Amino acid sequence: MLTLPARFRIEHVAGHARPADDDWYAVVRAPEGLTVLREASPDATGEEELWTGLYGDDPHGLDLPGMLAAVVQPLGSGGIPVFVTSTFHSDLVLVPADRYDDAAGVLRAAGHEVVPAP
Repeated sequence: MLTLPARFRIEHVAGHARPADDDWYAVVRAPEGLTVLREASPDATGEEELWTGLYGDDPHGLDLPGMLAAVVQPLGSGGIPVFVTSTFHSDLVLVPADRYDDAAGVLRAAGHEVVPAP
């Protein structure tokens, strides 16, 4: 899995209005409103929860079962929270930025390659 160089923040926007800008990585509409995944500013502090993104670097078809489970199961067993969004080709698994080292260790122990951010 590739570690993305940016840190992320996750927002909830009540209602169903589109975000006012296009500065987002993912937007998901649900009955309770929008979930918006954005890149955190470089000077973001501990005042907001920051996440590190791990992106599957092995694109796979939508019909291949178990790909995401193979990643989130060891993280869950290791007590590491995740936020997941998927693309057509792969999955973006976010872990709390302050737990990245733990997450990388758990994934490596489960047989995954974790490539550090450049």
